Amino acid sequence: MRSAAIVGAGVAGLSCADVLAAEGWRVTLFDKGRKAGGRMASRRVETAHGEASFDFGAQYFTVRDDGFAAQVARWADAGHATRWPDAGSDAWIGVPAMHAVVREMAARHEVRFAHHVSGLAREGTQWRLLGEGMPGEHFDAAVLALPAEQAAPILTLHDFELARTALFARSQPCWTGMFAFDAPLPHGEHILRNHGILAWAARDSAKPGRGGPESWVVQATPQWSTAQLERSPDEIAPLLLAALHEATGSHAQMPVAHSAHRWRYALSAGTGLGCLWNEKQQIGACGDWLLGPRVECAWLSGRKLGRRILGAAREAAA
Repeated sequence: MRSAAIVGAGVAGLSCADVLAAEGWRVTLFDKGRKAGGRMASRRVETAHGEASFDFGAQYFTVRDDGFAAQVARWADAGHATRWPDAGSDAWIGVPAMHAVVREMAARHEVRFAHHVSGLAREGTQWRLLGEGMPGEHFDAAVLALPAEQAAPILTLHDFELARTALFARSQPCWTGMFAFDAPLPHGEHILRNHGILAWAARDSAKPGRGGPESWVVQATPQWSTAQLERSPDEIAPLLLAALHEATGSHAQMPVAHSAHRWRYALSAGTGLGCLWNEKQQIGACGDWLLGPRVECAWLSGRKLGRRILGAAREAAA
């Protein structure tokens, strides 16, 4: 049985794992996070007014590809996804939170969370993962399902052409704020776009399948986020709250819970390559940065790489 180590258990890595596992490969995923979600992360916070829920990564996803449409239909049938008309006729969200679809994918695989992979070692014809607490086991193939900026330094030591592609695929950051209130803000719309420093603001508690106290997620523009990149969450949260107050006319209402999160690699430009693969060394990369800044693109990239790995294996065995 051939084996693969996939670094990164987000949508791209899990999509690649689905393809390989379906053909009998032994797939192990490693992720530095404590649980599945990645950039489709969600957070729950206890308040005096109940549990507040925040989708603080991707706000929704759209469907264009037939294969992804079939996957979304399966999620919807299982109760893991539903439409969100407020965001558009083609907008979908995870239920009861955005990370629900990622957790459904992760449940089908061996995923080792809280494992920070710092590099890869080529030993003979196989790969061993480097990092504190990494197992000594070896794998036939290695996949980096990471942002381009994190994949590049690992690829550099093994394939400079792949690394160069990653080096030129720069992402834009995004500061995100999460605010819960004891009463609804005086604003009728559930979504605000392009208001001052805010690229997006949404009343998360109004999403289908949600509940709890009035909860908002706001995302700053890439330009503002870049300018404020190295400031602390404690410094950023009041600035994003002030922007939300300005946008909704709710200056008198202070949150009962708040926090800010910095997404250093939030928005990818997309290279259009789909995936990267070195057949000789059996190392590759996938992610939305290889197609475009959408959840669907991450899923398609992982699927494309999985099929490419399988195709190469069949040719080698012929």
